[in-house]
Amino acid sequence: MRQHTGNGRRIRVAEPDTVRGFSLRIFLPGGTPDGLRTIDKSNWTGKGVACSRPLLATTKNRPEFDRTGVYILTGPAETSGLLWVYVGESESIRARLVQHAGQKEFWTQAVFFVSKDDDLNKAHVQYLEARLLEMAREVKRCELDNGNEPNKPSISEADTQYMEGFLDELLVCLPVLGISVFLKPERPAESAARLFLKLRDIEASGYKTADGFVVVAGSTANLDEVPSLDAATTALRKSLVERAILVPDGAGLRVQRPIVGVCRDAGPYFQQPR
Repeated sequence: MRQHTGNGRRIRVAEPDTVRGFSLRIFLPGGTPDGLRTIDKSNWTGKGVACSRPLLATTKNRPEFDRTGVYILTGPAETSGLLWVYVGESESIRARLVQHAGQKEFWTQAVFFVSKDDDLNKAHVQYLEARLLEMAREVKRCELDNGNEPNKPSISEADTQYMEGFLDELLVCLPVLGISVFLKPERPAESAARLFLKLRDIEASGYKTADGFVVVAGSTANLDEVPSLDAATTALRKSLVERAILVPDGAGLRVQRPIVGVCRDAGPYFQQPR
């Protein structure tokens, strides 16, 4: 079972190989694959909208943009290869996205979630914002643009359960829209090959997933960089060290938690044991 924390409790969510099937409907109002997308899930009152930054001016008058919701801005990090992310909430998604279009340069896409029944209030979306930031900081799969860490608002037990359920459904929809930065890496299937690398004092292992290659926790790396290291890998190492994913360990570095996706080309350097 996959677990995430909510209001001091452990919320259990079934892993993909044990859950029942469900239906997602993605609608393209403009009739083009790279246009605005809306996403609905069966038996869920929420609704997601994905909008590229250039389309904001022509799509912002849709009714979904005028509702209370939680939103995620994404764009490529300049050097580390990670996704750059900002999480926010607003009682008017339209007003906040227009504001960010004039103040934040990094983002290329906005994804937001509202209620089809329009029953989300300010406290609800503040709770969702705080939970998403909590999860992003825990799994460390993106570069966060948020400077502050908001506290969860005080809401009733019933509203907490409602928001945790809303969050579960939201997290199912996000990977379909290309955002997996809030979830821990999937565990390898029993049939998946574990790959290994051993070179001088370095020992590492990993496996392939749909999100890219995963370097497992406990793997080691050199403390010093070699002169031939390219700029992108240098920036990635720096980012991993700054986020305490690569930590000092004796004469080298150790992977503190799994490194996911950014090592998409790492597979060829690993091999199966003979």
